Amino acid sequence: MADTNKLGKRVAKYREELGLTQEQLATNSGLDVGYLNDVEAGNIYPPIGTIIKLSRALGQRVGTFMDDQFQPDPIVVKRKDRIEETSSRAADGHYHYFPLGKGKTDRHMEPMFIRIEPDTEHKISSHEGEEFIIVVSGKILVKYGREETIIEEGDTVYYNSVVPHYIGAVDGPAEIFAVLYTPF
Repeated sequence: MADTNKLGKRVAKYREELGLTQEQLATNSGLDVGYLNDVEAGNIYPPIGTIIKLSRALGQRVGTFMDDQFQPDPIVVKRKDRIEETSSRAADGHYHYFPLGKGKTDRHMEPMFIRIEPDTEHKISSHEGEEFIIVVSGKILVKYGREETIIEEGDTVYYNSVVPHYIGAVDGPAEIFAVLYTPF
């Protein structure tokens, strides 16, 4: 049986190796300590923006929290072999992440296929790095700072993710390919 709390256990492992309490890591990452406790306990799976904040606060690559083992280049992921990283326990259950770079231990980008369900909360995110998105199907609302744009199948958006942003489905589910770069 697969371990459904890899990410939470890895966050706790690296936090403990650094000698940090949950309170200290919460402060360093800008997260609520109760939320961090839920992540470590496996009660929720955080969105990618939160994983980036945790990886930075712990001095690790984002992929460190999602990889299972090393694979030699090139990394090929067939459509039929994509594996969803999140579950119904996800904090933001309207995002379903399918990592596409797992196993490439020296990577600098996080390529993903993401299925997005419509939501009403429109939670804004902000983190170091850049993001590049290609819409595969559906319509996507892009909020970037004070600007709002709707992009559709075949459209792309590339932005600095330090600027507060939101990506969400409009008028039904949508699918995107996203590549995130976070400096380390």
